[in-house]
Formats: sequence, C-alpha cells, structure tokens
Amino acid sequence: MKLAQHILDSKPAGIYSVPPHASIYSVLQLMAEKDIGAVLVMEEESLVGIFSERDYARKIILKGKNSTDTLVSDVMTSRLIVVQPKTDIHTCMALMSKNRIRHLPVVENNTVIGVLSITDLVKAVIAEQEFVIAQLEQYIHQ
Repeated sequence: MKLAQHILDSKPAGIYSVPPHASIYSVLQLMAEKDIGAVLVMEEESLVGIFSERDYARKIILKGKNSTDTLVSDVMTSRLIVVQPKTDIHTCMALMSKNRIRHLPVVENNTVIGVLSITDLVKAVIAEQEFVIAQLEQYIHQ
C-alpha cells in the first residue's frame, strides 16, 4: 500500500509558502506563477495556515474584500488537517473527503515536508489499481 511519503518522493521537491502578513494579491501571484491551487502559510518554520483558491472565492470575492488590502492571515484556513509521511493514501483520501479539503500538508517532527493534493492521491490510487489489475490478469493467464 502506498504511503504519503511515496507520493512526495515522486513530486518535485519544494514547498510553496507565504508569511501571514502577505497580501492576498501577492499570494495569488505566487499561486498563478507556480500553477498551484493552495499555498502554506508559515511563520518562520511553523505551519499556521493554508490558503486556497476556495478561500479566495469564498472569503475575498464573495465578501467584497480587496486582494491588495487583505492579509492572508485574515482569511487563511487555520484549522489544519495534516498527515504524517507513513499515512496510507486511502486514509489521506478519507480525511480529504470527510473534511471537504483538497490539499493535505504532510508533517514530520513538526516540520512540513510536503503537500498532497487530491489530484496526487487520485493518480496514486489509479496507478495502484492498474497494478493490481495487471497482476490479476497475469495470474489468470498462467
């Protein structure tokens, strides 16, 4: 069974983060530049929140706030769901589904080592299922 760490190992290294005092506009620029749907909010080495496209839509646009005047700390999601590197991908998917989230920070010894997206997990589950199907087909044809 695949673990969170296995998925992180197959992704490019690096974590995109912003400080709590960053403007929403600068965060959106980073997200667009890196083609990502969420960014971690870090205070030095501590994870204090996450900001996603969903946060922007619901907490900025729909509330009539200004992207240049609003700080990420004012609208970030601070109730964080995190997993450890040894968490299996099915548990990760269940957490995402239950909590209606699309990004899951992976933390080890209070240090963020990566972020899993729902797309990462779906790809991993599909690959796992394709492998099992291939093994079963090979077994049947023996």
